[in-house]
Amino acid sequence: MKCPICDVDLLLSEKQGIEIDYCPKCRGIWLDRGELDKIMEISQSVSSREHPDRHDEHGGYGHHGYKKHRKKSFFEELFD
Repeated sequence: MKCPICDVDLLLSEKQGIEIDYCPKCRGIWLDRGELDKIMEISQSVSSREHPDRHDEHGGYGHHGYKKHRKKSFFEELFD
C-alpha cells in the first residue's frame, strides 16, 4: 500500500498485537478497520489499572526538588 500523501510504500509495524502501517517519509500512520477499537480497549484497560486521582503532594517534583520522570502513556509506547 502507498502513502496517500507521499506516494511512498508504507511500512508495517506490530506493537502490542496491533498492526500499524506508517510512512517512513512523512511519519503518517494508518490503521486498518478494527485496529483503533483495539487501541481504545487496551488504553482503557491500562488507564483503569492506574490511579489518575492520586496527586503528587510535591507538584511533580521529588522530595529533593528534582523533576520526576513521567511514565510513557500507552499511546506513546504504541507509536514510539
